[in-house]
Amino acid sequence: MKVLVIGRGGREHAICKKLAESPSVKEVFCAPGNAGIAQVATLVNVDEMSFAELTDFAKQNKIDLTVIGPEAPLEAGIVDYFQERDLVVFGPNEKAAILEGSKSFSKDMMEKYHIPTAHYATFDSYEQAKDYIEEQGAPIVLKADGLAAGKGVTVAMTVEEALSSLEEMLVGKKFGDASSKVVIEEFLQGEEYSLMAFVNGENVYPMQAAQDHKRAYDQDQGPNTGGMGAYSPIPHISQEIIDQSVEKILKPIAKAMVEEGRPFTGVIFAGLMLTEKGPKTIEFNARFGDPETQVVLPRLQSDLAQVFLDVLKNQDPQLQWKQNSVLGVVLAAKGYPNAYEKGMEITGLSEITDASVLHAGTYKNENGQICSNGGRVLLVASEGATIKEAQQKVYEQMANFQSDDFFYRKDIGKRAIERASF
Repeated sequence: MKVLVIGRGGREHAICKKLAESPSVKEVFCAPGNAGIAQVATLVNVDEMSFAELTDFAKQNKIDLTVIGPEAPLEAGIVDYFQERDLVVFGPNEKAAILEGSKSFSKDMMEKYHIPTAHYATFDSYEQAKDYIEEQGAPIVLKADGLAAGKGVTVAMTVEEALSSLEEMLVGKKFGDASSKVVIEEFLQGEEYSLMAFVNGENVYPMQAAQDHKRAYDQDQGPNTGGMGAYSPIPHISQEIIDQSVEKILKPIAKAMVEEGRPFTGVIFAGLMLTEKGPKTIEFNARFGDPETQVVLPRLQSDLAQVFLDVLKNQDPQLQWKQNSVLGVVLAAKGYPNAYEKGMEITGLSEITDASVLHAGTYKNENGQICSNGGRVLLVASEGATIKEAQQKVYEQMANFQSDDFFYRKDIGKRAIERASF
């Protein structure tokens, strides 16, 4: 098969790398891709939102399967556009992608279909939201209703912090139209984890669980980011809890989407919290998670291209997984997730040996140097028999990045090692 992957981040690099290893794949293309993806796929210089150019390319190059990575083109209806032109495409259509595109839609679905989640209220009025926050107190969680590249969430530990964030979102329009409406939620306490599943209608095929680290700095300090590192599996969360999450959250949301006339085909990502009352839903995404994909897909033994086709045909993909652990650490631009510079040369890449480097925001300059082109620049992932072994391997490699232009967390996986005594 010839496969086209749409996107330019670390998630897409992980997908392209896995597809390039696939026995059923002859050639992988990626539009627009990045400097790292160029090592495993042929780059196509077309933007993710240029639907006509993308479908023209797919037609002209006889692409057998297109896989959509990011959320923005999904919400804008790229899958519908491909399907209307009789092209095989993996991902949810516009009606189903609203599961991620609107936090209020997602929360209303959970309430209607009794899917465990935090108590919430939705506001487009600053004054009403302010009164609600003052009445509820802190800690409290604020979410921009629309897509905000993983940065539209504030976990406010004080009322003052919550009101400041509310003003930025609703009054200051920090995320544009995405924050014209705000969902305010009860603060959930417990162990956070991520669970992705391949879905077609009511059929749900879960992947292995992963744990992400959202805060920018060590010991979960600093602002929320799109993710600073992850690992899979999660030794301190039992299979019983994972099974509960599938039965009480993933399967019910898939069934609910069918009942609402919005059947979902693609990957549903569930951000979950293991509370005293069991698993609860923090959020749903309508695609592979980032950086979770970078540590989950390396553990997949099945042919990924065949998995995509099986799911599209509504056949059980019979997922097979390695027992080993994978841990990944993100190298980020200094200042991320706030203001940061681009165009910094990334030195130390040639010294990385016993690990995978998955590029997120990179490009090659006119001198052939790999430079930064985003806040999260790349992720280094290692495999080991245990989380501890994978962690040791990764941090040996991360020591090669000696630059004041970048930073990374030094404690990815620490919780798992402490809890599981590995």
